[in-house]
Amino acid sequence: MEQILQYVWQHRLWRNDDMTTNDGRRLRVLDPGLLNTDAGPDFFNAKVELDGRVWVGNVEIHVRATDWHRHGHDSDPAYDSVILHVVQHDDAPVCRTNGERIPQMVLDISPRFGESLERLVGARTELPCAAQLPQVPDIVVTEWMQALAFERLHGKVERIASLREHYAGSWEDVCYVMLARTLGFGLNSDALERLARRTPLRLLRKHSDSLLQLEALLLGQAGLLAGLTAATDRYVEQVQREYAFLANKFSLQPMEREAWKLFRIRPQGFPHRRIALLAHFVHDGFNLMHRILEAQGEKQLRELFQVELTGYWERHYTLGKETPTSTRALSNASIDIVLINLVAPFYYAYGELTGDCQMTDRAIGLLESLRPEQNAIVTAFVHAGVRCDDALTSQALLQLRKAYCDARKCIYCRIGHRLLAEAAHR
Repeated sequence: MEQILQYVWQHRLWRNDDMTTNDGRRLRVLDPGLLNTDAGPDFFNAKVELDGRVWVGNVEIHVRATDWHRHGHDSDPAYDSVILHVVQHDDAPVCRTNGERIPQMVLDISPRFGESLERLVGARTELPCAAQLPQVPDIVVTEWMQALAFERLHGKVERIASLREHYAGSWEDVCYVMLARTLGFGLNSDALERLARRTPLRLLRKHSDSLLQLEALLLGQAGLLAGLTAATDRYVEQVQREYAFLANKFSLQPMEREAWKLFRIRPQGFPHRRIALLAHFVHDGFNLMHRILEAQGEKQLRELFQVELTGYWERHYTLGKETPTSTRALSNASIDIVLINLVAPFYYAYGELTGDCQMTDRAIGLLESLRPEQNAIVTAFVHAGVRCDDALTSQALLQLRKAYCDARKCIYCRIGHRLLAEAAHR
């Protein structure tokens, strides 16, 4: 509740401006101050007028006035600079360490604000503001989408920067790990990233001239060779033999087979084929990051991922069961996802971390040129009236849903703030 009071104070969402302190002085808020997220009073450098006299200092906010004493502020000199104590329940006077009484006021919040907040935060629907979204001006939604898209990109930049530090500045190592994660397409992303970290690029490069050994290493490390008999087929016999030798040579430990999800996946997306595709990219040397940076336009980028699997994977989705299949590893829609989740973030991260503005512009341009993602989250917002014409916007909607809607952080969402502000001022 204290967080809600801080929000109301910060955004001046009290019911009316005709306020007084508990000792009867007329109060006018000139500036609510700056929210403090560290230790100390809640708001710095606030400016209020008490009976015509202007005071500048800090503001502390509590649900109950007695929280001032319960938190030990009455004996803490850091709170002597407080010029106003804002509460919901005035159940005790408060003083500075020298005994001087601090002005105190009860924050007058509209009942409609609380009702509106409860409808948003307490709703069990996935998109609690869906019915109210048409009330929000288009300019508010558009600006929020732009901010969310950059927020999501910056989150990915932080992840890439952390990996780059871990791999001593090697962009190719980072690209290898992020490619593996992307090829998981959500359901197996964590497992594929774990596989890439467990089977580092420096190890695979020692065997990059042999596709069979690469596949053996990755399938073995994934734990997908466990439980299969050598009699399954000749390929399985070969990769099992190769992995047994390499695992002994490099003291390798495979993942647990249970890490992989196979249900509700189309055969084309089985982890076995994704791993075979990852091996393809390492075969004859992994330099995908260089090729991404050198690609001129979307057409050349797509060509990087228009890969056909050969040999065993021309006729298999998984190990041991022969099935007629397409040799093409990724559909056009899947390539879109790779461009959105791998290429664009790398352009943006490379630009941010090297100071190359052209690369950050390329990232935004690429996302604006790609079709929006087709998934349940984007569909829900579109049905609620949000226009989504490109991948930049669909990425913004994913950020909105995962970082705000699911976490019920409506007070930090510009759409939620608009709806709450209107309720507060009724």
